[in-house]
Amino acid sequence: MVYTRKDVSKLTQSERRRFVDALLEVKRRGEYDEFVRTHIEYYRSDGEPGLRVAHMAPSFLPWHRRFLLDLEEALRRVDDSVTVPYWDWTRNRGTTSVPWTEDLLGGTGRKSDRQVMNGPFAYRNGKWTIEVGITDTEFLTRDLGRWRDPIALPTAADVDRALKDPVYDAAPWDSTSAKGFRNKLEGWGPGRGAVSWRTHNRVHRWVGGHMLGGASVNDPVFWLHHAFVDLLWSRWQRRHPGARYLPAKPLARGDAQRGRVAARDERMPPWDVTPGEVEDQSGVYRYA
Repeated sequence: MVYTRKDVSKLTQSERRRFVDALLEVKRRGEYDEFVRTHIEYYRSDGEPGLRVAHMAPSFLPWHRRFLLDLEEALRRVDDSVTVPYWDWTRNRGTTSVPWTEDLLGGTGRKSDRQVMNGPFAYRNGKWTIEVGITDTEFLTRDLGRWRDPIALPTAADVDRALKDPVYDAAPWDSTSAKGFRNKLEGWGPGRGAVSWRTHNRVHRWVGGHMLGGASVNDPVFWLHHAFVDLLWSRWQRRHPGARYLPAKPLARGDAQRGRVAARDERMPPWDVTPGEVEDQSGVYRYA
């Protein structure tokens, strides 16, 4: 049966509670930290050797689509009414509005150490200790909007610029790709600092704290953010019927990216699944 992912701002009070309770239970079981470990392991940059599948590569979108499905399956083993909601950051742009409410994700961190002090994922509640990360911090951190050096969330116009590109991805198939929908949505731009953080990447920077870097899964907003990114991919697919994941075939011998990016029918670790196999998920879920 096809299930529905809803806008987080449209969830009922019961749906909010069930989603939060399922996340806390997946965390209690120890399953959640395995998701954190997986993302850290596959968070590889252009300069690192070997295959890149999660970031700075064409498979950014299908890899995270499968990653979301795994988390959703874990949540639904706890409560089969739960699905991952999406956070439309082009509409819900405040630091105290959904999803930053007491009954959902809690709010920003305190200024002294960025520790999240309210909501179900606050460390002091005893149910969300950071066990896996790139620092020794045990509490969840955020810095919504970066109060010391403010930045704004991406806009609908930013999203539309990405959606207009009719080509999925293009050479050199990495963070420097100027053409193609994938990098316009992933958001690696030229320059340094805030000017280079676009769309998906800018949202991570806007949230701050644990959302910076490979351990970003420690913040549950990771899933709401990537559900919206996945929704945008599905919108791109509808806007450009017939457009497919690229590269379609393994890159030619002598290409610097050969063996470093996954072609449409090549496996995306850690799963035995290819980008082409997750392009169409209409038989699994839909977006409201």
